[in-house]
Amino acid sequence: MAKRIEYDKKSPIPSNGSKKFERLAKKSPKKRTWLKKIGFFFLYLWIFSLFSVVFLKFFPVYFTPTMASRKIDALLEGKPSKIHSQWTPYKDLDKNVAIAVVASEDQAFPDHHGFDFDAMWGAVKHNMKGKKIRGASTISQQVAKNVFLWQGRSYIRKGLEVYFTFLIELIWGKERILEVYLNVAETGPMTFGVEAACRQYYGHSGSEISASEAARIAAVLPSPNRFSIEHPSAYVRKRTSAIQRQMKGLGGKNYLKNLY
Repeated sequence: MAKRIEYDKKSPIPSNGSKKFERLAKKSPKKRTWLKKIGFFFLYLWIFSLFSVVFLKFFPVYFTPTMASRKIDALLEGKPSKIHSQWTPYKDLDKNVAIAVVASEDQAFPDHHGFDFDAMWGAVKHNMKGKKIRGASTISQQVAKNVFLWQGRSYIRKGLEVYFTFLIELIWGKERILEVYLNVAETGPMTFGVEAACRQYYGHSGSEISASEAARIAAVLPSPNRFSIEHPSAYVRKRTSAIQRQMKGLGGKNYLKNLY
């Protein structure tokens, strides 16, 4: 007959596998604590992103990550690092420049909700043919990238760009998005915004810009450090003429009169 062993309260209880469960039980609170910290971290980031978007709906955007990047690069290379930028309200800019950048960069701007899926699909088909890579970023996407994010290509940045594009379309509206774009877009070496470009290259304010001058600014936007407003190449002059024709084809300034 098997001998029965009785344990009193003072007798040690065999641990065997139970110690493993004790160790797991001790670790669980720590894991939960770290998960909470991570959760709060992302919650704070989300709240901060919302606050930033709401704040910049009402206040000028004087400085962007792109400006910071260009300044740092210039300092490291020993080049002039002064940034030329002057915030100017949308109402104080001649609408020639607004229609010019829309004609050049995003003709569906008044109608889409941040993303031009037809243009995206067209770019995908173009790139699949092995031709020079072509982008399809809308003005809204470019604003989201320039104001809130860094330059470069990565899935993380692209995902955040989608998020911020959705937010500014929802919170800012079209006129504010275009206003910010016209003030923060890179228009030349260490030069940002239409007003700064007009004063530096044309010698007058953005309220006096002509259709041809506006089209030339729009013509260099894809690569403002390669192309020049002040000394336009044959390519820039050809592109300027094409943009002017597109401006007329869209109906001129009336094309943007119903922006909200």
